[in-house]
Amino acid sequence: MRKITFKRLVAILIAALSVASSQAQEWQLPRTEFGDPDLQGIWSNATQTRLERDAQLGEQQAFTEEEALARETRARDRQVRGDRASDPDRAPPSDGNTAAGYNSFWLDRGNSIVKIGGEYRTSMIIDPPNGLIPFLPKAARTLTQQQRWLERSGVEAFDGPELQTIGERCLLFWDFRTSNSSAGPPMMPVIYNNNYQIVQTEDYVVIMAEMIHDARIIRLRDEHHPTVMNQWMGDSVGYWEDDTLVVETRNLHPQQNHFGSSAELVVIERFTRSSAEQIDYQFTMIDPAVYSQPWTAELAFRQRPEVDVLYEFACHEGNYALGGILAGARRAELDEESSDK
Repeated sequence: MRKITFKRLVAILIAALSVASSQAQEWQLPRTEFGDPDLQGIWSNATQTRLERDAQLGEQQAFTEEEALARETRARDRQVRGDRASDPDRAPPSDGNTAAGYNSFWLDRGNSIVKIGGEYRTSMIIDPPNGLIPFLPKAARTLTQQQRWLERSGVEAFDGPELQTIGERCLLFWDFRTSNSSAGPPMMPVIYNNNYQIVQTEDYVVIMAEMIHDARIIRLRDEHHPTVMNQWMGDSVGYWEDDTLVVETRNLHPQQNHFGSSAELVVIERFTRSSAEQIDYQFTMIDPAVYSQPWTAELAFRQRPEVDVLYEFACHEGNYALGGILAGARRAELDEESSDK
């Protein structure tokens, strides 16, 4: 075996450092024609990383690389299994799960673990340290608009469309299982269509969410509206803090809530282009009517250069669910009236 001298070892280390340094210098933060960091393009926030941390992990903020890669491999294996042809002779499902109408062909949860600052995150939530939403005791929380309506005397769950989720009404996509929204803010990954297009001018940043085709217009270097104007995605005002876009949103529509939030919710978002392929996205939820303290989460938006355009998500076309739900409720009322006679 050839003996490596001290001088040769130093030369190898210097060469390695030079290669690493040149690679680090290859990427430079792109800027728009007016000098702001360029966030434009089509991005996806699909991920296997959960919002809240598994309680068994305690305050462990990151997986080891081996743990993260093992989880990503299992996710890809599940996808491969799910993409296999179904047995045409299989028995029908018997668990009553109507969501089984969505097979894996339609789903896009992503296979990657969120990696920010070199860490493979065990949860999106980084503060509090336990990775859990710091809810007030249930009795102390302000009720959502929908909950207040349902508490009124004589109001039943299927009396009208307003009592259904905004996702079922095709207003914004809202995941009833996790109480989050893809359009936001905050912008959370959902079961599919986790793509976003960002367009910038000197005075505006526009974020188009693929799911239900929602566009949020962020005014730069401006003030919030002087009077309360409740918009579905709130009143968003942004500014540049060094190379990070900071956006504050308030006055979200009363029927729009995230993780049980109230009309007092203020969301602070931070967008930082960390590489050619990634935007680090951080958001802080401030709502003393629901949470015992502000809480902060981070996730990644990965660039999708292979996607040229976001096609319109036509939610209402061919969607008979809401009409069927309400019609079924009216039929049940008629049946009950008939049985009482």
